[in-house]
Amino acid sequence: MPNQIASLDFNDTFLSIDHLKASFPGYNIKVTVDNPALQKPPFRITFPLRGGKGKKRKEEDGNEEKTEEAKTLIVESHVIPNRGPYPYNQPKRNTIQFTHTQIEAIRAGMQPGLVFANFYIQGFLLALNQLFEKIMALDIDERHLLRLGHGEEELETEKDFSRYGRVNYVLGRRLELLREVGRLQESLGVPGDVSYTCETAGHFFLYQVMSRWEEYISKVKVKGGKLPDVADVSSFFPFHQYFVNAPQPIFKGKSYEEDMEISEGCFRHIKKIFTQLEEFRAFELLRSGLDRSKYLLVKEAKIIAMTCTHAALKRHDLVELGFKYDNILMEESAQILEIETFIPLLLQNPQDGFSRLKRWIMIGDHHQLPPVIKNMAFQKYSNMEQSLFTRFVRVGVPTVDLDAQGRARASLCNLYNWRYKNLGNLPHVQLLPEFRTANAGFLYDFQLINVDDFHGVGESEPNPYFYQNLGEAEYVVALFMYMCLLGYPADKISILTTYNGQKHLIRDIINQRCGNNPIIGRPNKVTTVDRFQGQQNDYIILSLVRTKAVGHLRDVRRLVVAMSRARLGLYIFARVSLFQNCFELTPAFSQLTARPLQLHIIPSEYFPAIRQNGERPSHQVHVIKNMPQMANFVYNMYMHMIQSTRHYRQVSSLINFGKHLKTAHGPQCNGITPVWNADECLLQKDCGQILKRWLNTLIRF
Repeated sequence: MPNQIASLDFNDTFLSIDHLKASFPGYNIKVTVDNPALQKPPFRITFPLRGGKGKKRKEEDGNEEKTEEAKTLIVESHVIPNRGPYPYNQPKRNTIQFTHTQIEAIRAGMQPGLVFANFYIQGFLLALNQLFEKIMALDIDERHLLRLGHGEEELETEKDFSRYGRVNYVLGRRLELLREVGRLQESLGVPGDVSYTCETAGHFFLYQVMSRWEEYISKVKVKGGKLPDVADVSSFFPFHQYFVNAPQPIFKGKSYEEDMEISEGCFRHIKKIFTQLEEFRAFELLRSGLDRSKYLLVKEAKIIAMTCTHAALKRHDLVELGFKYDNILMEESAQILEIETFIPLLLQNPQDGFSRLKRWIMIGDHHQLPPVIKNMAFQKYSNMEQSLFTRFVRVGVPTVDLDAQGRARASLCNLYNWRYKNLGNLPHVQLLPEFRTANAGFLYDFQLINVDDFHGVGESEPNPYFYQNLGEAEYVVALFMYMCLLGYPADKISILTTYNGQKHLIRDIINQRCGNNPIIGRPNKVTTVDRFQGQQNDYIILSLVRTKAVGHLRDVRRLVVAMSRARLGLYIFARVSLFQNCFELTPAFSQLTARPLQLHIIPSEYFPAIRQNGERPSHQVHVIKNMPQMANFVYNMYMHMIQSTRHYRQVSSLINFGKHLKTAHGPQCNGITPVWNADECLLQKDCGQILKRWLNTLIRF
């Protein structure tokens, strides 16, 4: 495009100069400084701009020198200014080593225009709450984040990102900053109540803080090319008393330049307080929550999340408010209706006849489920289920296809990477301990479990298209209870199914079996595969329901979604004879059926496991043949745990009673009170004998 930006600041995208060089294969990297010690991130890169010459002219001028220039990147390292002496002032840095394909996607997204990113099964395709958590982990102030629409209530974060939640945050933050102003006033010995409002704080900054800073600069600035004494930078500094709670000493005393940068960083910290208070001043003038939320939307928020549906419903209100934006990032764009895709582009009035929109980034995976169209005529004959993203991909518009996933174990990725071209794994999938460790209590990290008819019944259909399978539902809940009894966190487990009827049946069984049990609890989610698209969890238990016909799982896109939701463990319950004969599902089910079709568990191995993935277990492996056996096994395991807990409490109380007697009677008790280990007692089969010995000891005493 003619309006390409030549120089781009990649901030902390690159971890080192070596990472930068590996991210641009085929390019010559020219660094502006030769000293390796100074070649540190953040980096600013200047790219060669492509000329607009015709094809013939290009052939004439295509000499080696110009080709060399077109392949040369100029890299400049720059230093982020000091932000203050406190640890929280230090910028949060990126820790992910992006691949060169991801870097290409980031580079394309920084340029103006339309960008298509086939992100496949990347960790970027997360639920909105996970995206917000990742944004907060970066160097972005959370006051700039806002969520609009009813979905704001569904965010599973500790913080409230709705409009009124953000208003409350700003009001609370305002009080914190005013307290800091009061502390600064006290340190400077200024009389009066300057920390009452944002307005009085602004006057205090202008007449008291700035005057002292300007006087300080006049004393320590370079005069006549002569550097002042290093000690003067610290001795004349007017805010020593305010920064007394910062890590000491503030000034190093090694060089003039270093100490001046520290002093300027301290002033930046103070100035930021008053800058934020000036932004929050409007909240003192606006009295209603509605007015405050509108101001927050238009003036404060920089990252605003909403659905396309909410954008359509509130377009008139947003345009009236003067809502303006330059960039749109459309996530899961392959699952959005074509007509809905255009609505977010029209939420602002044009300026001078032109839209101010500069970038439109579409992120999606056309190999996963399309938009939901319930009317079959519209879906098939009108092709309304085709998203705009999919249309562009089909007509050959260039896309950035990410070629590595960072969500799941490599073994789990093999279940669906056949659907993509050259989909590999990011390095951390092989290196992080959570991916290298085996799933506690399981022989395999993924397994397909065959489920036969229960009491002669497989799938049932109480209402049209309301498919249920009682045998699979009971088996799924029994496995969930087993995992919780081993110590798995319930929120790390999600139960998925391919039909709404089965979803409701599983929820009913959970309510009956373990919903109100504090030892077990409820899974993170019980929902359908379609509703879980774009989300993930560590462990997924999947029920395929059908026993007579494959049903809509024959759609390979739904299969890809189902297989790609798990990070560490995937356990599928199905009628194997039905699904393994389906041609469309063969690439995945050929891998699943290569392992035993009966559940292999290791009940004596508790979470978290020490055993490495693929390592032979040292404990006995139990083979579960059917659902009744699993249900009975979990019941016995639960009762044994309850009884053991009771014995443990009884023995612990007796030990405490014995210690109390020894403390009360002193030397008289020496040599009489035995010392018993409560954990040892639990390992004994006959705890009654231990209790009897304890009672005899107490009676003798």
